[in-house]
Amino acid sequence: MRDLTQGPITKTIIAMAAPVAAGMIFQTLYLLVDLYFVAALGDAAVAGVGAAGTLMFMVMAITQILGVSTVALMSQSVGRKDQSGANLVFNQSMMLSVGLGVLTLVVGLLSADTYMAQIAADMATREQGAIFLRWFIPGMALQFALMAMASALRATGIVKPGMLVQMITVVLNTILAPILIAGWGPGPALGVMGAGLASSISVTVGIVILLYYFIKQEKYVKFDKSQFKPDMAVWKRMLDIGLPAGGEMLLMFVYFAVIYLVIQDFGAAAQAGFSIGGRIMQSIFMPTMAIAFAIGPIVGQNFGAGRFDRVREACKMGILLNAAVMLVVTILVQINPQLLMRGFTEEATVLEVGGDFLSIISLNFVAQGVVFSCSGIFQGLGNTRPALLSSAIRLLIFIPVAFLMSHRAGFELHELWYVSMLSVVIQAVVSYLLVQREIKLKSHAVPVTVAA
Repeated sequence: MRDLTQGPITKTIIAMAAPVAAGMIFQTLYLLVDLYFVAALGDAAVAGVGAAGTLMFMVMAITQILGVSTVALMSQSVGRKDQSGANLVFNQSMMLSVGLGVLTLVVGLLSADTYMAQIAADMATREQGAIFLRWFIPGMALQFALMAMASALRATGIVKPGMLVQMITVVLNTILAPILIAGWGPGPALGVMGAGLASSISVTVGIVILLYYFIKQEKYVKFDKSQFKPDMAVWKRMLDIGLPAGGEMLLMFVYFAVIYLVIQDFGAAAQAGFSIGGRIMQSIFMPTMAIAFAIGPIVGQNFGAGRFDRVREACKMGILLNAAVMLVVTILVQINPQLLMRGFTEEATVLEVGGDFLSIISLNFVAQGVVFSCSGIFQGLGNTRPALLSSAIRLLIFIPVAFLMSHRAGFELHELWYVSMLSVVIQAVVSYLLVQREIKLKSHAVPVTVAA
């Protein structure tokens, strides 16, 4: 366990974010390698995998319920020096991860074809996406246990084991991708099936490694069979914190699904361009997400300890650091957005769609950094409803305007990207104002102890 209530705030944020960022760099490399080999399979494969990947946001919404609530409740318990309370939350989280994983596996496999039929631009895209999902869903189901263990470590201020496991799984995934997708070496060329299978195998290995770490190395929290029974009081607090965070991620699923629906009539090439641009954008967000992940437990421990001076400083420095990082990234993307696309495709239509998307959407990167920071702050304070509210406001602006524009004669894709960009800027302003309000309210509240 690492005490995050002591030491310089900025140094602590950077020290925690650096290992997370290192792991995310490897994750970025995997995303790009995976995208490179899938892109070689053609527009239908890229569009299918990209469209199918939107379902990942739904699963991530559920994992957020688990991960965010685990970080919030455990970090606050650590700040109060309540080890037994932290251990209870950990075991309840692990128990829930098993049930949610099984549910995701069953529902996901049963609904893969139906889901792709709704958003795919054509039959080839639908088929490719469904094949990918059937082999990718087992890995998504295992994400719950991985999230529960990684979140528990992050709540106690320990990030290196999670980072190392992430690096190992990403390296393995990167090795398996060309073997299983393209048939390099002894592997069969499985196409999009190989992309899903590589991910599922890698997550399985990560689960095994983290289980070994908790059994052999972890001292602050541990598996306790006596706590593997439903504790409704803990579940209620986890749902109070986690459901809004899950709802926030679910809204991201809705956002991407709406875009795929709106651009259906532009064909598979347009969906492929958005898929590649979206993957690149996700890769770009890795550093700012690392900072946001660090802010949560720092705020949580200091809130639990009643150190509101440090809570305020963590909020201020987290937002400033993220804004600075994203400003630099914005400038780099603006120089030549199509250059980023050319590593994955040379098709003119795909390049044009993806390049325009990145050029316009990068104008909201600083605002997106503020949104990520505020989400981390809300998680640490144990109230994620404001983050859900700001995300809902974004979609209430984006979705009606997007559908109205799509039915207008002469509608062009770049109009959709501008509306998306402006909606994120509004979300950032709302998130910042809500953070200031929440800190003011929490400074007069007493954190609740988790009964062991």
